[in-house]
Amino acid sequence: MDPILLLHPFPLDARVWDPLRARLSAEAQLVDPHLPGWGGTALPDADPSLDAVAEHVLRVLDGRGLDRVTAVGAALGGFVLMALLRRAPERVAAAVFTGTQAIADPDRALATRAMVIRRATEEGTGWLADFMLPQLLTAEDPALRRVIDEQSPRTVAWYAAAMAARPDSRPLLRALDLDALVVHGAEDPIMGAPVAEELAELTGAPLHFVEGAAHLPAYEQPDRFLDVVLPWLRARPAAAT
Repeated sequence: MDPILLLHPFPLDARVWDPLRARLSAEAQLVDPHLPGWGGTALPDADPSLDAVAEHVLRVLDGRGLDRVTAVGAALGGFVLMALLRRAPERVAAAVFTGTQAIADPDRALATRAMVIRRATEEGTGWLADFMLPQLLTAEDPALRRVIDEQSPRTVAWYAAAMAARPDSRPLLRALDLDALVVHGAEDPIMGAPVAEELAELTGAPLHFVEGAAHLPAYEQPDRFLDVVLPWLRARPAAAT
C-alpha cells in the first residue's frame, strides 16, 4: 500500500488523527505532520496562502524520500490537498476527501472568516472551541477542546485568511484523472450532502456517508471511517515511491 499522507483540519493539529493511527499504521507508512503553525510549529514566512502550506508539505515528502502518496485531506486538509494537486499532481497517487469542498468561499463563509480573524487577533482563542466544536462534532469532546485551546491565535488568523483566499478548485478537479474517494459525515452542519455529492461528481469518486458523525468523521467515528477507507486503499495497486 502507498504511504499515507494525513492533512488535518482547522483549528486542530495532527493529534486529530490519533484514533486512526493504530489501524492505519498496520497497513502503510504514515506521514502525519502538523501543518505549519499548528501544534507549536512555525508559520510559513509568507502571506496567508494555502500554496505556501502545500510547498511545506512537499518539503516534508521530500525529507521522507517519498515521490508519491495517498493523501487524506480533512476540511482544511482537503483545501491543502487541492493546493497540492495544483502544484504537484504527480505526487498524489490517490486522494481521500473528507469534510471538505471544491468551491471558493461564498460571501457568508467569507464573513465568518473575517470574524475569526478579528476575534483571534483581538481576543486570542479562548472563545474558539465554543464556536467550533458544535460544528465539528455531534457531542462535546474535552480532548479536542484542549487541542483547540492550545493553538496560536496568529496561526488561527493566518489560516482563516488563507482559506478565504483559496480559489475555486472545481476546474482543477474536473481536469485531473484522479483516483479519489469521498467520505462525509452524515450529520455535517457545515457542509451538507450536496457538497459531498458535487466533490464526488467532480472526481468520479465513490461517495460514502458516515452515520453518527458531523464534520470530522475520521475522528468521531474512526472505525466506521476506516471500514470504508481501508478496503478502498487495499484494492488499489501501490505506486512506486
